[in-house]
Amino acid sequence: MDLIRDPAAMRRWASEARSRGESIAFVPTMGYLHDGHLSLMRIGRARADRLVTSVFVNPLQFGEGEDLEVYPRDEEGDLAKCESEGCDAVFFPQPDTMYPPGFQTRLVTGALTTVLCGASRPGHFDGVVTVVLKLFNLVQPHVAVFGSKDYQQLQVITRMVRDLAVPVEIVGAPIIREEGGLALSSRNAYLGPDERSQALALNQSLALAQELFAAGERDPGVILAAVRAHIQAQPLGEIDYVQLVDAEELTPLYGPLVRPAVLVLAVRFGRTRLIDNRVLSES
Repeated sequence: MDLIRDPAAMRRWASEARSRGESIAFVPTMGYLHDGHLSLMRIGRARADRLVTSVFVNPLQFGEGEDLEVYPRDEEGDLAKCESEGCDAVFFPQPDTMYPPGFQTRLVTGALTTVLCGASRPGHFDGVVTVVLKLFNLVQPHVAVFGSKDYQQLQVITRMVRDLAVPVEIVGAPIIREEGGLALSSRNAYLGPDERSQALALNQSLALAQELFAAGERDPGVILAAVRAHIQAQPLGEIDYVQLVDAEELTPLYGPLVRPAVLVLAVRFGRTRLIDNRVLSES
């Protein structure tokens, strides 16, 4: 496994692989890797000749007062996990190499980022798509794998690739959960025992919504009221948003549910903001 820290060296590595006719799968991460990340690597490993993972805590996507400085990091553990999953290269740059003196160009996102997490974290998705596009330019992947827990991020990156004609196939991977149903996240490390226990209500509320939908309920108000009530029964949970949105456009759905809908939520437990989602289906 090659450990690459210099962006120019990453580009050379990728160019050489492509010159040999090898396809590249890419899994971008912010590190502190868990089984959810490893599941993305397995998908990438199966879809290409070479697998590249990046580990980079991107300062552009953190707002004022967010957890950039304390975001969990474990370089040694991350490298061991990448090697165990058969990564051919790990790109592990530092902020001053990704954003050297004089760096000033950023992408500006559109309507998909003015709602949900974008409303709570202004500028966040501009930072996400800027770093993702730069990583794509360096790694030159044929396919990139993203987790669907960050559903809005997945849609934003898919739209960026489509709008800018970036020659990368975007693959969304299923949510991986802990025993009990909590979606895996690096930020779960912040949760205290009581917070972790009460956070199980997120997946429970999504399951409740699915049960209502499968039973024939199509009124968003009824489904959302049931979900909010279940979460609000947890004294440590503070709802940021709970919404039913169009699966592609992320616009809120108010009338009877007649097209693909996603229940998305963000809830704080102490200082930890957790997100989760479920696509509602007949089965």
